[in-house]
Amino acid sequence: MIFIDGVVGAGKSTLAKILADELNIPLYKEPVFENPILDKFYHNKKKYSFPLQIFLLNKRLKMVNDAMKTNGVFDRSIFCDIIFANILTEDGDMLKEELELYKEVSENLLSHITLPELTIYLEISTDNAINRIKQRGRDFELLMPRDYWEKLNIHYRNYFKNYNKSKLLIINVDNLDIVNNEIDRKKILEKIKKNL
Repeated sequence: MIFIDGVVGAGKSTLAKILADELNIPLYKEPVFENPILDKFYHNKKKYSFPLQIFLLNKRLKMVNDAMKTNGVFDRSIFCDIIFANILTEDGDMLKEELELYKEVSENLLSHITLPELTIYLEISTDNAINRIKQRGRDFELLMPRDYWEKLNIHYRNYFKNYNKSKLLIINVDNLDIVNNEIDRKKILEKIKKNL
């Protein structure tokens, strides 16, 4: 299993698709469009923060359990959901008691999974991430202020400074274009293969 993570707009889904095709393994996509809570969450975070975190944990756990039998590449790590839960609690959108319950449930469930062979963190500046978010044009993402994306980016960097769940590869994607530039794409794929 390979987990790819980074802030919104870093290129996780794009790299995951390229990597799944290159290695001929299943692709496990983030449950964005099949998520009945996400749009509601962006309009009322206090009400939907905890249900969203539980929904995502449950869906990701099912995907990881499937991948433990067949291999796979993921466009987000199941371990990084704690970043969002922490931010929601800091911002007062999730109760501390809800965070503690989420952590307890999460730790209990994740203690039974196989760890990934490699985790890839796509590091990007906040401004570049925002530009990509605007190009993508998802309404619920465009509602979020710049401060949120900056805070998320800081949390991600801090999280991966102490990451120890698996082998970690950090790739700065600020000046890379793996969609339109074949040289960039080959360079990243070579780096990843060396780390597998």
